[in-house]
Amino acid sequence: MYGTSVIVTLSTVFDSFVIGATLDDGMAKVGIFTLAYTLTSLIQAPQRGIIAATIPHLARAWKDKNMQSIQNIYHRSSINQLIFAVLILILITLNYQNAVITFKLKADYLLGFNAFVILGLTRLVDMGTGVNAQIIGTSNYWRFELLSGLVLLVLMLPLNYLLTKRLDIIGPSLANLISFSIYNMVRVVFLWKKFRLFPFTMKSLYTILLGLGVYIIAWLLFDKLGGWTGLFARSIFVLILFATGIFFLKPSPDIKPVLDSLLDRVFPGRKRK
Repeated sequence: MYGTSVIVTLSTVFDSFVIGATLDDGMAKVGIFTLAYTLTSLIQAPQRGIIAATIPHLARAWKDKNMQSIQNIYHRSSINQLIFAVLILILITLNYQNAVITFKLKADYLLGFNAFVILGLTRLVDMGTGVNAQIIGTSNYWRFELLSGLVLLVLMLPLNYLLTKRLDIIGPSLANLISFSIYNMVRVVFLWKKFRLFPFTMKSLYTILLGLGVYIIAWLLFDKLGGWTGLFARSIFVLILFATGIFFLKPSPDIKPVLDSLLDRVFPGRKRK
């Protein structure tokens, strides 16, 4: 498990080393790439909390051989993280360029937009596949977690170098997307083959389609709106429309208590349905 942690940590920093070592004006481009990478970390905000909360329950379920409980945790971790990741990715993508201009950051940071979008999709894949690493890590097949990590490393290291040479800072972003997609696909297939565990349902697809629809509508309505007005208008519109869609879709039983709590703060004394 320590070896797995080392591999995952290396995979998160290797792209910056490659950019700095292989590109002209490499350190400036490391700065641009680092901003894009840091923004995608916001998408992962709930992931550590969810992982910490699920590990004791997974360990107990494996001990009790309660496969239904493991399946429930797998699916709910997947859909809850997917909902959050889709929402934050939409918000930052719509506001990225306007925010750079409004906050008077260096214009060079605009060059990181495409890298951010691809890295954001990487986070979407990683979070949308749920706590597959923790399910494997708490099972009798925990060694497979190291093997899948080696697959990630073997893919990522050469891809980072080759794609960075060809595509500039978009290269390592694309290398991340390809590597993490295969990495997670291997683990999803393993859990399905071994235990018939699967993270997705049709509601996973509906959540992605909802996010895509909200993004397109917001872009069409507010694309030309700049400054603070544009930032607030896009953000509020996306939050309301996406939350409304999630409320009616009901993709996860964990969403309603969260929405009720938020509405109670905004409208004290309201009657819950």
